[in-house]
Amino acid sequence: MTEPVDLSAAVSTLDTAVSVTVLCHVQPDADTIGSGLALAQVLRRRGVPVQVSFAEPAELPVSMRSLPGTDLLVPADRVAREVDVLVAVDCGSAGRLGSLKDRLDGARVSLVLDHHRSNTRFGTVNVIDEAAESTAGLVARVLDAWGEPIDRDVAHCLYAGLVTDTGSFKWARPGSHALAERLLATGIDGPGITRTLMDTHPFAWLPMLSRVLGTAQLDREAAHGAGLVYVFVRRADTGGVRSEEVESVVDLVRTTSEAQVAAVFKEARSSAEHWTVSLRSHEAPDGSPGVDVSRVATVLGGGGHRYAAGYSATGAPEDLVARLRAELARD
Repeated sequence: MTEPVDLSAAVSTLDTAVSVTVLCHVQPDADTIGSGLALAQVLRRRGVPVQVSFAEPAELPVSMRSLPGTDLLVPADRVAREVDVLVAVDCGSAGRLGSLKDRLDGARVSLVLDHHRSNTRFGTVNVIDEAAESTAGLVARVLDAWGEPIDRDVAHCLYAGLVTDTGSFKWARPGSHALAERLLATGIDGPGITRTLMDTHPFAWLPMLSRVLGTAQLDREAAHGAGLVYVFVRRADTGGVRSEEVESVVDLVRTTSEAQVAAVFKEARSSAEHWTVSLRSHEAPDGSPGVDVSRVATVLGGGGHRYAAGYSATGAPEDLVARLRAELARD
């Protein structure tokens, strides 16, 4: 059993902060935004000046706009250059802050709250719990250690991070359901939050899936026989769909029974042959540990968890697949 993570450094940093910037990672998901907004609302309640931001895209994904506390979000170009405390939530490396990573230099103290195994500990204070199912779960424990109550609005944000990072509790860990029950007890609409974040898509999502999934490729021999399934989502495929629709593709591709590793290559809308790559894996059929995609992603410039990771890449599709296959063959 892993030792409990010491939360005292996070609590003391937050307790003495006179101004705070909370930064979420680029292409934000509900765990980074929910964690950031939950923490920011508590700081505002304490009378601490606070702002929340992320580098890209320019606007918050539609599915997250109903989260409480979004009035604390500011555009990237309005993030203060100097601040007492900068908190990075759910960011495995400074690079995940995108163009806002330069704000680290203007902070008296930088605090990293994260649960990614590959975290590079880029803060002045690093509180990393690799055993946590979500950064939202870590933030909840920080608030408890701090003696700050979790009200309904804070619970809404934390539940958003918890339900999405556990895949509606498909990947729950010990304590996940207990936290969910506690958050639901505040009166939040758990089913409604989940539906908005995970089960609501515009019609354009369906033809996009048809185009993309119809090009899926299966390499049974990749990763020493564990198998690789992959698809490319090109700029031409994404007209009329939101970033969260594109991100959802990997959850469908990963269900392929013949492959333990799934990859989705997503072309940047602003630049040809610039890609973000989502990797997923799972335990082997015999229950032994599956492919460690965080190791693969880290070597290729990214990071993440053992079974969920990602990285960015540039090049032609065939070159990207060749690089990934080569790295999967190293284990």
